Formats: sequence, structure tokens, C-alpha cells
Amino acid sequence: MALRVMQIYVPAGLGKTPEELLKGREVLGRWHDQDNGQTVLHLLVPAEETEPIMDEFEQQCSTTDGFHVVLFPVEAVLPRPRPQPEPEPENGQDETEATGQSPEPSGERPRISREELYHEVVDSIGVSRVFVGMTLLSAVVAAVGLMRDDVAVVIGAMVIAPLLGPNVAMSLATTLGDTDLLRNAAVTNLTGVASALLLAIVIGAIFVVDPATPAIASRTDVGWGDLLLAFSAGSAGTLAFTRGFSGAVIGVMVAVALMPPLVAAGLLLGNGQFDLASKALLLTGANVICINLAGIGTFLLQGVRPRTWWETERAKAGTRKAMLIWMLLLGSLLLLLWVNPLGLSL
Repeated sequence: MALRVMQIYVPAGLGKTPEELLKGREVLGRWHDQDNGQTVLHLLVPAEETEPIMDEFEQQCSTTDGFHVVLFPVEAVLPRPRPQPEPEPENGQDETEATGQSPEPSGERPRISREELYHEVVDSIGVSRVFVGMTLLSAVVAAVGLMRDDVAVVIGAMVIAPLLGPNVAMSLATTLGDTDLLRNAAVTNLTGVASALLLAIVIGAIFVVDPATPAIASRTDVGWGDLLLAFSAGSAGTLAFTRGFSGAVIGVMVAVALMPPLVAAGLLLGNGQFDLASKALLLTGANVICINLAGIGTFLLQGVRPRTWWETERAKAGTRKAMLIWMLLLGSLLLLLWVNPLGLSL
């Protein structure tokens, strides 16, 4: 069970007490102290409880000076925390009969909070020398692995490819209706794709590329299994992000669907194999679409939404438009696959 410590600076004069705001939430430990005359509430909670707690306090305190929430990850706790037992309803009645309302679920979606997820995603995007350098190194390693038909080397390229963050960020931005985040994620993604493709073209122009090499030939044969792989990779990568498990190993799930066909397309373009290169580019485009569709769907199933109702309505409209665009693009590619199951020369 992932735990978090919440440090909440509570301003005076709240409409509700902290106890009322925490009612129905699973709090494993709590204590408070004073800082310059202001109450500081410390909570030890499961990671999935941080979002509803922050929403409750922000709704009450967002317009009050001095309100802050700071979130800390927890590595270990002694003694081992145990959930506090819920009070039993009086007279043997269940909670629904006693209050006339269904009990509020606690921790119903095991994921990190919206704010923590947002900061994780923002930290993973941005065009920097490190990002471009890691992408170029990944392209070089992938090119060597593809030309040698060495699966282990290709997997090594996937480990260092920094492509998980930008694609998850695009999906999250679409889900939340955040156009600024979407723009930054798209720029980062396009920069990574363009730099890897250009370097692969240069490598393909310098070295002899055998299109019959199994590792390269398999990236020019677009099939339904490739789309299923991309959907699974996008969903698994996004799900891992929502659980707070982002990292290089998890990035393999997305990179495996993007980097090999992208580098194969560059190698073939540089070697003058334009028909085969177009098929590899078709596979790359299909994988990008499937990864983003799977990411959006996973975020929605995980209950990731904006906090306020008006932001939610705006995000729903934006998500519907984006989903429609992605599905139209995917439908076009599926039509190409149906017309020519082995790929289509563009």
C-alpha cells in the first residue's frame, strides 16, 4: 500500500472543522502543530485518499490566505499502519438506513492524486539537452540492433528512450482539457520523433541496410497484432503512471511500440527504400494513435477528472473532440490495412 504524508496549512475561520472535512476518509494517522500562529495538520493516508482530501480542503480554503497543501511520499512506517475502524451505526442499522445515503467509498480507485500525477507528467516533458541526447542515443542503439537483428540491443534502446512521459502527458492533457500541457507535450513528442528519425536517416545513408533483416522486415509488415501491442503498451504505461511507478523500465512499454518502427523507417529512407519506409512510418503513426487512445481511456477509467464542475464540462467537450480526431485517424489507418493487409506505400 503506497502511503503519503499530507501537510495542510489550515487557515482560521473555516466553515467546517478539519474533522468534518476528513469524515469518511481513511486516515492512518494524524497530528497537528502550530506555525506562526497557524495550525498545521499532518496526515498519514493511503495514496488514493490524497485527491479527495485535497479537493475537500481546497473547496473550503482556496480563497483564504495562508492555505497550502504539501505532499510527501512515504518510504516506510513503524509501527505498520492499520486502517482505523469505521464507527458502527447505532441500533444495528447499516449506514444507508441510518443516514438515508449510501456510504461514501474510500480509496475506490487505487491511484495517486490528480495533482501528484500532474506534477509527475510535467516533470517528464520539456525539450532539453538531456531529452534530445537520450533520444539520439536510443536511436543509435536501436539502429545497431535492427541492422544486426539483435533483440537484446533493441531492448536496450527501449530502456533509454524517454518517450513515455510525452505520450502520457498528451493523454492526461486531453483528459483534463489542459491545452497548455497538450501543447508542451506535443512539442516534446514531435521533437523526440523528428530527432530520432533524422538521425536514423543519416545512419541509413552511411551504412548498408538489408531490408530482409528480420528485425527490420517485421517493422514494415503492419498487422492487427501491432495495434493490439500499442493499445496494451499505452494502457500499461498510463496505468503505471497513475500508480506512481513511472521509470525507465515502464517506459519500455511505450518505447517498444514507437522507437523500432520509427528507426526502421529512417534507416530505410536513408537507404532509398521508400516503399518499405512508408510502411514503417504507417506502423509508427498507428502506434502513436493507439497509445494515446489507450492512455485517454485508462485515465478516464481511473477516474481522473478536473476538480471543479465547469472544468469538468470543458474537459469533457475537449476529450470528445480529441477522441473523435484520434478515432478518425485510426479508422483511416485501419481502412488502409483492410485494403492492403501488408501495408500501403504512401
